[in-house]
Amino acid sequence: MSRNKTVPTGASVEEFLQSVEPERKSVEAQELDRLFRKVTGFQPHMWGPSIIGYGCYRYRYATGREGEFLATGFAPRRARHSIYIMPGYQDYSAILSRLGKHKLGKSCLYVNKLADIDLDVLAELIKAGLRDLNGIWPVQPE
Repeated sequence: MSRNKTVPTGASVEEFLQSVEPERKSVEAQELDRLFRKVTGFQPHMWGPSIIGYGCYRYRYATGREGEFLATGFAPRRARHSIYIMPGYQDYSAILSRLGKHKLGKSCLYVNKLADIDLDVLAELIKAGLRDLNGIWPVQPE
């Protein structure tokens, strides 16, 4: 049975945030970290080399596949921030319509720069994602 490739690493979140390039992305990543800490109440942990996760959940599918994954988080990419809102199959269109300029993947939101979005609406989206995920798989601090 395959295992998740993205797992907690124990690396320093603070060191990673300071290493993000370009500098504008580093500043924005630190702002996102403050927002995620405030909204979730969880301390961040590195998942893989570049994802900062807040909380986690254990899952077990009917197929028998099971594992653990971050409940929510983000990855400050060079071109744009990837923001992970789980579960991705929920309909958050009412919230997203008020967010600002973004692109959407299945469980991922792409934002070029934080000035393009309303951070209060992002906080609302993070809360909704955690609430809905917790209704399926209990969310806990890592």
